[in-house]
Amino acid sequence: MSTLAASPPRTFGWRTVALAVGFAVLAVLAWSVATYNRLVALDQQVQAQWAQVENVYQRRLDLVPNLVRTVQGAAAFERGTLLAVTEARTRAQSVGASTGGGVPGDPAAFARSQAAQNELSSALGRLMVVVERYPDLHATENFRDLQAQLEGTENRIAVERMRFNEAARDFNARRASFPTMLVAGAFAGRFHARPYFTAAPEARSAPVVQF
Repeated sequence: MSTLAASPPRTFGWRTVALAVGFAVLAVLAWSVATYNRLVALDQQVQAQWAQVENVYQRRLDLVPNLVRTVQGAAAFERGTLLAVTEARTRAQSVGASTGGGVPGDPAAFARSQAAQNELSSALGRLMVVVERYPDLHATENFRDLQAQLEGTENRIAVERMRFNEAARDFNARRASFPTMLVAGAFAGRFHARPYFTAAPEARSAPVVQF
């Protein structure tokens, strides 16, 4: 009776190991590229929404000179109130020009921009409160049109800021999630957290005007 020799155990050759490693590297590379592209897409949404915010900011800047001229022409208006609006507009325009379109990627520039725009909002708010002293001004068709346009612009600013916060939230959430954070960390200069709009402290109370 013959006996069969035991077969030697099968071993993986170096080619099989190389193929397995190669597939793993390709899988990681493909995931990294897809994750990077997704972060880029979300970042572009933030940039696009910031452009919308800037559009409505510019609309407000364009309305202010006409509003000031109309108020000046219709009443012996408080010079200090109009000067505050004009100066706030100048600062907001200057900050916007100096920061350019890179604001969402620069928290310091974002803070300067928001502070300048909040200052302009506050000055305009005080102006509209003081206007109540001049009922004849409300009868001026040009002023009523400008007031309606300004109110619509302020509402649009609030909407676009909200949409910017939503875009920034989506980007920040994806950036901070695991394992996406590994890719974001490898490109820290490209994919850092985006700031949010916050309410100005004075927005919690109505402007106080001394007569």
